[in-house]
Amino acid sequence: MIEPRWQEAWARSELYRVVEDPGRPKYYNLEMFPYPSGDLHMGHVRNYSLGDVMTRYYRMKGYNVLHPMGWDAFGLPAENAAIQRNVPAAQWTWSNIDRMRAQLKRLGFSYDWEREVATCAPDYYRWTQWFFLLLHRRGLAYRGKARVNWCPGCRTVLANEQVEGGRCWRCHSEVEKQEREQWFFRITAYADRLLDDLSRLDGWPERVKAMQANWIGRSEGAEVDFQVEGLDETISVFTTRPDTLWGVTYMVLAPDHRLVEPLIQGRPEAEAVRRFAERVRATPEREREHVEKEGVPTGAFCINPVNGERVPIWVGNYVVSEYGTGAVMAVPAHDPRDLEFARAYGLPVRVVIRPPQGELDEATLSEAYVDPGVMVRSGPFDGTPSQEGKAQVIAYLEERGVGRKTVNYRLRDWLISRQRYWGAPIPMVHCPHCGTVPVPEEQLPVLLPASLTDRAGGTSLADDPDFVRTTCPSCGGPARRETDTMDTFMCSSWYYLRFTSPKEADAPFSRAAVDYWMPVDRYTGGIEHAIMHLLYSRFFTKVLCDAGLVSFQEPFTRLFTQGMVTLGGSAMSKSRGNVVDPDEIVGKYGADTARLFILFAAPPENDLEWSEAGVEGASRFLQRVWRLAAEWAPVVERASRLDASVLDRNERDVHRTIHETLRKVTGDIEERFSLNTSISALMSLVNRLYQYKEETPAVRPELAREGLETLVLMLAPFAPHLAEELWHEALGREGSVHQASWPELDPSALEREEVEVVVQVNGKLRDRLVVPVDVDEATLREQATALPRVQPFIDGRQVQRVIVVPGRLVNVVVK
Repeated sequence: MIEPRWQEAWARSELYRVVEDPGRPKYYNLEMFPYPSGDLHMGHVRNYSLGDVMTRYYRMKGYNVLHPMGWDAFGLPAENAAIQRNVPAAQWTWSNIDRMRAQLKRLGFSYDWEREVATCAPDYYRWTQWFFLLLHRRGLAYRGKARVNWCPGCRTVLANEQVEGGRCWRCHSEVEKQEREQWFFRITAYADRLLDDLSRLDGWPERVKAMQANWIGRSEGAEVDFQVEGLDETISVFTTRPDTLWGVTYMVLAPDHRLVEPLIQGRPEAEAVRRFAERVRATPEREREHVEKEGVPTGAFCINPVNGERVPIWVGNYVVSEYGTGAVMAVPAHDPRDLEFARAYGLPVRVVIRPPQGELDEATLSEAYVDPGVMVRSGPFDGTPSQEGKAQVIAYLEERGVGRKTVNYRLRDWLISRQRYWGAPIPMVHCPHCGTVPVPEEQLPVLLPASLTDRAGGTSLADDPDFVRTTCPSCGGPARRETDTMDTFMCSSWYYLRFTSPKEADAPFSRAAVDYWMPVDRYTGGIEHAIMHLLYSRFFTKVLCDAGLVSFQEPFTRLFTQGMVTLGGSAMSKSRGNVVDPDEIVGKYGADTARLFILFAAPPENDLEWSEAGVEGASRFLQRVWRLAAEWAPVVERASRLDASVLDRNERDVHRTIHETLRKVTGDIEERFSLNTSISALMSLVNRLYQYKEETPAVRPELAREGLETLVLMLAPFAPHLAEELWHEALGREGSVHQASWPELDPSALEREEVEVVVQVNGKLRDRLVVPVDVDEATLREQATALPRVQPFIDGRQVQRVIVVPGRLVNVVVK
């Protein structure tokens, strides 16, 4: 096989090794690095094939291209798999890395393996810990007690972003709410910048930007204080509709709101409220959105600050403590959920916004009125347009000290604590005298204990007394280490920086290397990372910029999210049993075939349905290229420089097809990223070259050489092994095809002598006509109407007019 031979040659010559070169334009091309699960899947092959095409193309265009690979190696899947196999997590992970690295090399991807990193290596997680200390110094890392998401399956807490529909994003266990002391990153301090700077990301898909904007969830409104009757407490609510304050008829608290218990103390409603709250808390939050809205009265009241009315306080199942303040001021006439609840329990409905024309009957109101209108029954604001009233009411509240303009966010601080062993230890020490103290930077890394044995149910650093016992960096007294490890998304939030200088020993990265390579020019990966990895990486970059460590605000200039690979309409997965093994495909057909099929079968952004017949088709195409090159090799050997002026009409057409294909493929790669149509164009070119070979007694050597050489150069990013073989064996060229220049377009070759014109009668296609490009309209009309296939449709009829679109069509209109 030619593929292993060329892979060895590329490795031996360090073909893909790259260094900074200020004299050349740079291109940093990156695909999201994989989790070392032990096997590549076809989704990996697609992702990395897309990236490899871009890398090879830009190298041939003269760019200095950085194309690295590494391993997102910490985390629960490896630890759980190691427990099942009764081997240490480190041993399992490194063996998987060895296997997957070999698979990637077998596929011929052009990575600079000198830059390989693994997040579980001490020389990497040393700097992950350094970043934690940086955030801690800047007031962005803190330990706090909060209700957190506990996954009983993974036996650890999860960030909000890792809970999908109330379940763990990895093991799909039902997530429980627990009160725990945990470490957080204050990502909310960057909420506005993360949101506003989405407008800078012109090279990102609009869908991803919309997902991040929705997750950040910025809402402008007012926070209003309702004094609790009989208690020295206030209930604060956030509302985007301060113009409806005069329509509040009841208040609803989340079952776990801190004031529920104080409100019901000594009241006859207490036991009913407690039973209700316990039942609701046992219902996953994801299910509360779809169940019938329920609630119970507490018997307590609060005071509406704008009109002094007593407002009854209820506890309801549709209010969640995680969002806003955990309390909702209910305005049934102008909020659908509130109206549904009010009708169910016979609570008052008061209209305070009427439509610009007409009135609303609150007794018969079946749908909440939520559109702009005019404020009514609203004290000093009667007659005020509701949109204007919002700002005026906020000013009114602030003057009286009972409310304030507020911006609320859906985004919550990033919970990074994990209670499992296989992760980067958090570099903090708990001292009974000094409190919580950071580990000095010179003592990093805080190493994972090699002796800790993985056990069923999960291993924690707290299980190793030798790890826990330490001395305080401040006073030197006995202390204990922090036993939580960091969320693995911490490791992947900065790996793209480490790739610029992976051997740097005195810093997480070389500033000179980062200044040269960053930001990433093109980043390829799955859209499932939109609100986790991509958001966290943007946050990290902004922190580093504020700290003066980098000079840019955004890490990724262009983002491409590829579609999935499916089989039988479902995404490939081991649980569905529909996985195609890349090794089997490569073993049977070769790496070039596997790559070519997965690039050709669908547009890169669409899902791709796996097809064995499609793989065989890709193989047949490469075999056709091989046979053409083998037949033409003796011909091109004696070819001199092509002189286009001596070509006959058929040869000029072949020459033009070569350069039309070059224009198409170049545009598809660089401008449209439409790689499937690039391959389609290459297939059409091969068909035309075969046609020329078969219809010509003796092909012109110079033209054959141009056709074959241009084909091989264009094929190089897609099928690198075959292109390298043909470059040397069929074309007799020295050096690697992957160091050759991309072919240059000859504009003069694109000029056409003749064009094909569509001939219609009354708008229906009847024939086609090939004419000189400069034919005049009169001649074109005459030739079109004289065509034998057109005559039957105009004979005996009155020709009303003949419409001519030069170079495109003739339409004969008859009556």
